[in-house]
Amino acid sequence: MNRPTDHEHLLADVFAGEDAAGFRDALFRETLRLARRQRHFRQARRVAPVVAMLAGLALVVWRTSPPQVAPVAAIPKPYAVVLSQPLPAAALVITRPLAIRDRVAALPNVQMVETVPGRGPREISDDELLALAEPKPAALVRLGPHTAELIVLNSTDQAAPPPN
Repeated sequence: MNRPTDHEHLLADVFAGEDAAGFRDALFRETLRLARRQRHFRQARRVAPVVAMLAGLALVVWRTSPPQVAPVAAIPKPYAVVLSQPLPAAALVITRPLAIRDRVAALPNVQMVETVPGRGPREISDDELLALAEPKPAALVRLGPHTAELIVLNSTDQAAPPPN
């Protein structure tokens, strides 16, 4: 048989009023409970990064997945498509001006004038332009290679017209 150590004698003296065997069993159970708790905490610390990575991966997949779109036919369109086609030639109405001989004037003094299509105004030369302003003195001032300005002078402003 083993002889009790000094520590056991001290414990027996301190707890003299209680049952030593019951106290030891309670102390042993509490120690085992604390040891299990520490083991569970260490296991949870090892598993926590894996759970966090899986949760992050699930969040990334959820955010990057395309949104669920309702069928296009279920959503009413806020516009209507209108297709148009040109009318056939038989459905078109065309107006043509009357010839001069068919026109009727409301007043007897009205003269009808008809222009010939395709003919534009005739260009005149510089001398012909200056001849049109003949009663008053005039000058042709060149502003560029293809631009010019006609200046008509008033005879009261100057004594003599400038030479051309």
